[in-house]
Formats: sequence, C-alpha cells, structure tokens
Amino acid sequence: MRIRPTAAWALVTATALTAPLLAAVPAAAAHQGGLHLAKIQYDSPGKDTRSNSSLNAEWVNIHNSTRSPIQLKGYKLKDDTGYTYTFGSYRIGAGKTVKVRTGSGRNAPGTVYWNRKSYVWNNDGDKARLIKPTGSLLDSCSWTKKDKGTKNCH
Repeated sequence: MRIRPTAAWALVTATALTAPLLAAVPAAAAHQGGLHLAKIQYDSPGKDTRSNSSLNAEWVNIHNSTRSPIQLKGYKLKDDTGYTYTFGSYRIGAGKTVKVRTGSGRNAPGTVYWNRKSYVWNNDGDKARLIKPTGSLLDSCSWTKKDKGTKNCH
C-alpha cells in the first residue's frame, strides 16, 4: 500500500503536534489519578486521652480517583515507626474515599478501623505510606508540627 505524500505529510504534522500533549498526560495522570492518600488528621482534636473516641478522631483518608472500583485487600498503611494497617477484603468505589480510623469500631462502607489502643501518627512530624500488596510504595504524605493537626496530601 502506498501512502500519498499529502497523507504522509498530514500524519507527520498531526504526530508532531500531538506528541508533546501525549507526553504530558502521564505526569498529570500520575498526580491526579489513581489511589492516593488524600487527607490525614494526625492530631486528634482536644486532649489526647487514649479513649476510643479520641483514637478514632485520628484518621487517614485514602481516595480512589479512578473510574473503576479497586479491591484494597493486601494494601498497607504504615507510619515511620512501622505501625502497619493491612486491608482485608475492602472494595473502594470509583471516585470514593475510605477513612482509616485508629481506634476500634465496626467497619462500614467508607470507614475501616485499625483497632489500636494507642495513637499511630506523631503530632510533631511523621510520614504515612500507602503500600501496594506487591510491597512497592504507591503514595506517601509527610507533615511537621506546623501543619496544625491535619494535612491535605493531594
């Protein structure tokens, strides 16, 4: 099959014009898309009493910004100390957020509980990591004392 010179020129021109746009998509998609840490309430409001309500006021939101649900079984949430929450079978819907609370409670759509009896996140600085079942880092979010108890990660 022979391509006419004008058709070939149109193809080259279209490729040259769209290539820079296509190259920019992965970086933007990586920042905006996928599963990521969204917001962290690392300093439970009020006095740290270690009560279950105070522990549950410390949480991490994980957001699925894709157009498909994601099964989180085997995903891990870790801090700098090594405290680790491992998801059991939990399906996060497209465009939905799941809140991982530190204390005890009954898992429900949109909320799961770590079931700890002590705080996880350090108020003066720490780093949350979201780890894939394969062990590779998917996302992380760190903060310092100046963040005043909450951190918007993305």
